[in-house]
Amino acid sequence: MSRSISNIFRINLSVRENERTIVFTDGLNGNLKKIGKAVFENGKKFTKNISYIESRPTGCHGVEPPEDMWREAFGSSAYDELRQRRLIKRLITKKITGTELRTVEKIIEKNKKEAAKVVIALTHYSTSHTRFRDLLNRICRARYASMPLFDEQMLRGAMQVNWSKMKERTGKIARIVNRYDDIEIKTPNGTFINFSKKGRKALKDTGFITKAGEFSNLPAGEVYLAPLEGSAEGTLVLEWAPTRKLKSPVILRVENGTVRSVEGDEQFVDHLKKKLSEKKENKNIAELGIGTNDKATRPDNILESEKILGTIHIALGDNSSFGGRVRTSFHQDFVFFKPTVTLISKGGRRRDLLKKGKVISNN
Repeated sequence: MSRSISNIFRINLSVRENERTIVFTDGLNGNLKKIGKAVFENGKKFTKNISYIESRPTGCHGVEPPEDMWREAFGSSAYDELRQRRLIKRLITKKITGTELRTVEKIIEKNKKEAAKVVIALTHYSTSHTRFRDLLNRICRARYASMPLFDEQMLRGAMQVNWSKMKERTGKIARIVNRYDDIEIKTPNGTFINFSKKGRKALKDTGFITKAGEFSNLPAGEVYLAPLEGSAEGTLVLEWAPTRKLKSPVILRVENGTVRSVEGDEQFVDHLKKKLSEKKENKNIAELGIGTNDKATRPDNILESEKILGTIHIALGDNSSFGGRVRTSFHQDFVFFKPTVTLISKGGRRRDLLKKGKVISNN
């Protein structure tokens, strides 16, 4: 486990001496706090400028971190000016307008020397799809590792992957996906959905966060993209919630790129209906991800299960941080096993990328 933690600094982030590094948790999960403190202590071997912070839980994946994290990550000068101009609360509530965002970017750009260079987010709720993460990467050129729901078991499993081989595999799959305009997915449990990716680029999550402005989950291993809004049509049959197997399937009916109905007898139905009713943008088909990590095995933790080689995951809600147009304080992934993924060219040529969960070797 100690070696896996050291590899976060040595291999994944390539942290250099005196780089300002933040390790933060949201205080909700005792296991995460324990790991966070272990990562912090281990990190002292790699940089003398490292801090550990416990922040208030946000309550949902994709919600912006609270104000104290903005101050810590971007520095007091940027934070004070954002607060003085009454922009910080609009950022956190995702009510920021385009004009206001440009002002925010100028303020952060002006003060980016104070910002953290490396961020390790060991939170219960994911910060991947937030302005917080996007501004740190894009404007401050920080390197960002997002590790929601992380636990010790991952240090012995998915984090033991051969990082170089996984990077090569992930890059190859991304290049193939980017040659096609449409995608069709079906699984043995009755899931069938298709959508357009025209104008959208498939991105890579390889676990290498060594260059300025890079971002990745840890554990890593996926190709992901934002489907064109309004294009998704079909049925999603959920057998797993983010951290448990459902007692019975939950069915989502998708039309014109959004979830039109949630059906089933599972308790999870009520939770999902509540989240989707809060804002129409929460119903958006936000993401397709394709797992590429051959050491990932666990189906009961979304952080790892969405990385399993041969699975796909589909997310609802926000996609504004990776090429989409929908902005909302909600992003939830669901994993599907043994999928057949068919890529369709502009001229109608079809090519299977996955066949019942197996990567087609001639790709």
